[in-house]
Amino acid sequence: MEVKITVMRKADYADLRERYENPIEHTCDLSEGQVFTTRGERPPGLCESAWETLLPFIRVLLDGGGNFYDGWMKNEKSAMLSCNDGFRPVSFLIEAKED
Repeated sequence: MEVKITVMRKADYADLRERYENPIEHTCDLSEGQVFTTRGERPPGLCESAWETLLPFIRVLLDGGGNFYDGWMKNEKSAMLSCNDGFRPVSFLIEAKED
């Protein structure tokens, strides 16, 4: 089994960045619609911070589980999650895919 990871949406809170963030030269390289697959290893190109957020849910899906939060998702073998960047959050759809 593998899990498909799709970048669904990228947000940018410029007002929060301007007020609280020290300027940084490089930010997220992900693009909406970008797809990764995994069998448990971080895919190349997916940042470590996003991976750490997604990994607990990916592990459940890889072990055959799902139905997160008692029926939260229409597809119980999926989850909609966001990375932990409070200035530029990225939303990901993860879905279990049978081989």
